[in-house]
Amino acid sequence: MTRFVRLFESFDGADCVLITSDINRRYFTGMKSSAGVVLAFPEKAYLLIDFRYIEKARATVRDAEVIELKKLYPQLMELLNKHGAKTVAIESETMTVKELNSYEHFFTELEFIHNDTLSNAVAALRMTKDEEEIDHIRKAQSIAEAAYDKILRFIKTGVTEREVALELNRLIYEYGAEDLSFDTIVLSGANTSMPHGVPSDKKIEEDEFVLMDFGAVYNGYHSDMTRTVCVGEPTEEMKQVYDIVLQAQLAGLEAAKAGILGSDLDKVSRDVIEQAGYGSCFGHSLGHGVGLEIHEKPNASPNYKLTLNKGAVITVEPGIYIAGKFGVRIEDFVILTENGCENLTKSAKNLISL
Repeated sequence: MTRFVRLFESFDGADCVLITSDINRRYFTGMKSSAGVVLAFPEKAYLLIDFRYIEKARATVRDAEVIELKKLYPQLMELLNKHGAKTVAIESETMTVKELNSYEHFFTELEFIHNDTLSNAVAALRMTKDEEEIDHIRKAQSIAEAAYDKILRFIKTGVTEREVALELNRLIYEYGAEDLSFDTIVLSGANTSMPHGVPSDKKIEEDEFVLMDFGAVYNGYHSDMTRTVCVGEPTEEMKQVYDIVLQAQLAGLEAAKAGILGSDLDKVSRDVIEQAGYGSCFGHSLGHGVGLEIHEKPNASPNYKLTLNKGAVITVEPGIYIAGKFGVRIEDFVILTENGCENLTKSAKNLISL
């Protein structure tokens, strides 16, 4: 069953759908490009794409007829007339007001459905990963973990955060990544108290934490992991906080399964941290979906009152951040199953002293 068929099984809010976002175009056709438009009907889908991509599209696009794009609006009109379409749903989350105005100005006889129904339907479809998607995510994670294993030999006193980040990025590419999942985070010492700090020229010093948050992209799919290690010997407070975060993460992993509310999963880990007296030091959500985007639905957050679905890939990443002192975050990501989850992250989580 194609992804277009699955979409129209759950979406019937218009005669056809217009997919213009790069990510969703890749999701439905299997091809990465910075241009192109998908027009899909229940019976057939089309990809209109210009000369720059036409050869690649004809060789790689699946489940859609490839048409060389010359004049967008007249070509779309021809297809709309061919299929007798009167209503078109657009991606409310990604199409700009200017783009919508242009479509409505040209297609005066059509009704454009610009509520959230199509975007929600596509997001729901993308939440459940198929085997091909899982294979790509596994590969992305294996690349990231290979880079992590190697970077541990590079980290030492006197090396800067920026130097570690650059070397980690180089290793991710060396091991086969298409791209980085996001700008790699490497922080040390007091800087680790900033959850999404930016690597600086600060040199790593003896007896302090180094926090690394990073991931690889493979065939469009992202991985995401965070590890906190110590250079030298951690203090008793550092060890205590690390253990609390680890216990919170293990509790979250134990509770993660299809059917649990996102807010309830967040609460499982958050309760561990709050009961230890560090509730005010955990200010972000427990996790988020991962796939073609590094942040996508579903979420494990206090405000996500929906159930997490079977086949979703989601992070479990509690943290404690003590301003001016240090921070700890441990992050794995998992596939949700009916009875639990499969952890895609294999790297050890015991506190490592380098």
